[in-house]
Amino acid sequence: MRYRYIGGALLAAVSMLAGPADARAQPMNGTIPSTDGSDGGFQAPRQEAVPSYLPTGIAGDAGFYTSAEFVFLQQTRAIGHQTIARYGFYDLTGQTGVAPGTLVGSGREALNPRMFRGSPTYQPGFNVELGYRFDDGTRIFANYMQLYDANYSVGASLVPPYYNVPLQNNQITLADTFVSSPVYSFNSFFAGPTGKVAGVNDNSVYGIWNAASQMDMKFTQRYQQAQAGARVPMLMTDYSRVYGTAGLQFSWFFERFHWRAVSFPSDGNVLPQDAANYTNTLSQRMYGPFIGGGHEIFVANQFSLSFDATGSMLLNVVKERAKYKLGDQTVQSKWGNQEWRLTPNANFAVNGWWYPIEGVQVRLGYQALTFYNTLYMQDPVGFNFGNIAPQYEFKAFRLLHGFNLGIGFFF
Repeated sequence: MRYRYIGGALLAAVSMLAGPADARAQPMNGTIPSTDGSDGGFQAPRQEAVPSYLPTGIAGDAGFYTSAEFVFLQQTRAIGHQTIARYGFYDLTGQTGVAPGTLVGSGREALNPRMFRGSPTYQPGFNVELGYRFDDGTRIFANYMQLYDANYSVGASLVPPYYNVPLQNNQITLADTFVSSPVYSFNSFFAGPTGKVAGVNDNSVYGIWNAASQMDMKFTQRYQQAQAGARVPMLMTDYSRVYGTAGLQFSWFFERFHWRAVSFPSDGNVLPQDAANYTNTLSQRMYGPFIGGGHEIFVANQFSLSFDATGSMLLNVVKERAKYKLGDQTVQSKWGNQEWRLTPNANFAVNGWWYPIEGVQVRLGYQALTFYNTLYMQDPVGFNFGNIAPQYEFKAFRLLHGFNLGIGFFF
């Protein structure tokens, strides 16, 4: 009898396990948005078996996607303050009654990088991405961002500021109609034209950079970035999702300082060999892994908001190049150096998303890219023609920040 009761209990348990389960709520139809503001990418729709109140519901199939984005960023203007030229000319022989090597004129500063007026300019650019999304929501991607050059320039000529011609011994002197720089150790090819200063021997104003009539300087900044990696969903609720990103990153800061001096002969007929060009190029290419994550939350129908952050440790390959070159391109003096350093990087982004139809996503946001332990041109000009060696110094913090607007398509 006891065995009969035990058999009956087992049969009842099996019947309960094999019986029909309770009906569950059916999932909603539509597209779940997903984004990664840290790398500028867009996430393709995906299939989910859970309800979602994110803008367009449940996503479509896995596959390829692409996006294009306009960016408008401002970066730190990283250059030091160095006096490059002054008004007047150097009397090398003392012919004008001063000690040899004395600057004749007011000596007012004519060129200095701090004369680049205003705040750093915003640089337009683009960001493009191509990727593939798998059924589980994981995606792999590759993207590239390019900013157009930021250029700053200023010049000094034979016309002094505000036409202010200084007095010397209570007499008007035209010394300030010349601009001069203390370049030394150059060869005779850079001697400059004859008859530059009326009544002054050519040997007293020897050199293109002494008693020049025109000097101009220009500073150019450029930035490029590329990433390749993967994004993996980590946690999802009805109103939000959390995801992680990781991969490899390439960042490149390119900066160039250009300085040109022109000496006019007495007849005003300027030849190419009467000009001298100087360039200082600082290139910092950075390579390394990045890791980060993001959080997307539902805001309203067809709209969501995302927050993203990534960090990386980059190997910075620094190349420093400086060069003097005669205006006719025949003679030059070069200097170069290369070094390596570690550069931490942290990026942040806030983006608003709009999903008008399935397969199309629009993004508008703000992003900030920060770099630590880079170099900058503290003294962009090395006046020793024979061993140029400009001064580069540690730059604790660089910032690129601004806005982005783009659209993504999914196939």
